[in-house]
Amino acid sequence: MKTNTEVINRLLKYRDVMQKMKGLGLVRVFSDNLADALGVSPSLVRKDFSMFDLTGNKRGGYRIEEMVEKLNVILGKDRKQKIIIVGCGKMGRALMNYNGFPQVGIRVAAGFDSDPHLLDSDAPIPILHVSKMKRFIAENEIKLAVLTVPEPSAQSILDSLMKTSIRGVINFAPVLLKGSDTCLIHNINIEQELENLFYQIQFADREEGE
Repeated sequence: MKTNTEVINRLLKYRDVMQKMKGLGLVRVFSDNLADALGVSPSLVRKDFSMFDLTGNKRGGYRIEEMVEKLNVILGKDRKQKIIIVGCGKMGRALMNYNGFPQVGIRVAAGFDSDPHLLDSDAPIPILHVSKMKRFIAENEIKLAVLTVPEPSAQSILDSLMKTSIRGVINFAPVLLKGSDTCLIHNINIEQELENLFYQIQFADREEGE
């Protein structure tokens, strides 16, 4: 069964809302409560849950603790998710040292680069040469990679990754990369995002000035 990105994003938000409710001591939640929290309809909440056979009681709602546990399994949050970062320049190293990853069950297993000055196999998060990437991915069962490499090398690195067990790539390189049936690509162009945000701000300012 293929699940689109919007459904996955909502499942993550449902789980986060229920975790907060659990922290407040609540035991049960209704689809109306989750719908209000996310700004969607109760029927959409029930439809999302039914896709994964998540059921509740019409009068008693959903048991929060049980739902959080099931959603964690569905989303793979019941186990540590290992990733690698390819390209260990300033952005790559910043991601490697990001403290938020462990809090959501993500562990950076290693970084990879071709610059000998950046390599450090003894670091807490080792930085290895890209020639060792394929073997490391296989031995550690890595499924997701983050690309922070220069534009000219992005496609060749992706080609190498797609010959491994990698099933998802987050691409920060300023070039649009395309995935395949077995490997999903999420392109993030920071410059484009900033330009879009600036445009929206300017547009809003013009409307306010009219």
